[in-house]
Amino acid sequence: MFGGLTGLQDPKGTDWGERMLNTVASQTIRHLFTQSESVEVFVRCYPSSKLLQGSIDSFKMSGRGLVIRKDFAVDEMSFETDAVAIDFGSVLSGKLSLKQPTQAIAQVILSEVGINQAFNAELVKKRLLNLTVPSLTELSGGEPVSFTGVEIKLLPENRLQLVAKADLNNGELVPLSMILTIAIERRRRVSFKDPKIQLDQVPEAQREISQTLSVALVEILDNMVDLDRFDLDGVKMRLNRLETEGQKLIFSGYAEIERIPHSA
Repeated sequence: MFGGLTGLQDPKGTDWGERMLNTVASQTIRHLFTQSESVEVFVRCYPSSKLLQGSIDSFKMSGRGLVIRKDFAVDEMSFETDAVAIDFGSVLSGKLSLKQPTQAIAQVILSEVGINQAFNAELVKKRLLNLTVPSLTELSGGEPVSFTGVEIKLLPENRLQLVAKADLNNGELVPLSMILTIAIERRRRVSFKDPKIQLDQVPEAQREISQTLSVALVEILDNMVDLDRFDLDGVKMRLNRLETEGQKLIFSGYAEIERIPHSA
């Protein structure tokens, strides 16, 4: 085995140690997701004798069609590190463990369809349904208020159109429609700012309350998307920028990897 680790190559010239690392890393990373269409891992370690000291040159992961925590679809995700120190013994046991924390350049691409599906996730719905904050119950005669049918459409220049309905629990549904600007705050929050509330399609008798409820919904959304709530054990995402491109929302930044988690 050690002979293979220190020099054996397959006919294509791929080092045996790299192939073993790629296999182990792929199995480890795949288990982080509830579902995955494809997960490809490329580990560079040349010569393989460096692996005996737990040193690899680079690590790159690329995944498509991923699902995190059963409900959150990610169209594409990739991250790449420079040199990394790993525990060689963990590789032999079929796992991948870091000797010390590292950082990776990361990119995450969400689709418009996937974002809209996320509004049906329990983690999201509980922030939108049966709300009893006084500013809302004052509008509904003391009844809990729910925001339903939330749907977004991505627009150029980091904007999106959002439509929804506010259920005042009194038989009245109030339509909401607005255009928002999205941005990154403190490298971990997605903020929803500068709402341009659209009242053209709202019945005249509901326009005032629609405006008030729209502002309330923006405030809820602005406090909802904090990446710390979605972190995998041992991995924290930090964002530098976001960009809307067609029906895609592209995040770029880096991942702080303290350890490689073994399950989602």
